[in-house]
Amino acid sequence: MSDPALRPLRTTDAPDVLAAFAAASDMARQGDVTGPQSAIAYVERLTETPGPHLAFAVVHRERLVGLVGLTVDAGNRNGWFWYWMHAGFRGRGWTSRAAATVADWALTDGGLQRLELGHRIDNPASGAVARAAGFVQEGFERSKLLIDGERLDVVAYSRLPTDPWPTVPRLAITNPV
Repeated sequence: MSDPALRPLRTTDAPDVLAAFAAASDMARQGDVTGPQSAIAYVERLTETPGPHLAFAVVHRERLVGLVGLTVDAGNRNGWFWYWMHAGFRGRGWTSRAAATVADWALTDGGLQRLELGHRIDNPASGAVARAAGFVQEGFERSKLLIDGERLDVVAYSRLPTDPWPTVPRLAITNPV
């Protein structure tokens, strides 16, 4: 099996984004993508320039199978870090490798000094990705989210340029911003 690679998200990726959202109900927490038009709007929002978002497509055999992104706070040189993977491609370690690659880039060539992320306490797989990508757990944000009428805690992580770098293999990255 060939390794995936990373490249900037493109508007032509909208059909693959829609396929990923349609493949698993848990993708609903990543955005409101329910049809072709909302998939196009989702991609356009993430690729708008100038804009605060940097989105990297995880591509396997020329198809988007995942996404790793940053919402940049340029004034503070921080980034809110996020990721998702099509359900059919989870469990291969690709999300961890992609996240580590993008985080490395953001903290070097990307010029950021702090990356932050959080995951719902009921999503331990996301925490495993964060740790594999070199993020350090900072604590819990109690009752942060209201999901389906239930308050949920969030596990908070960060990564700094001075933190130990992760050991997972990196992916090739083409044309970073």
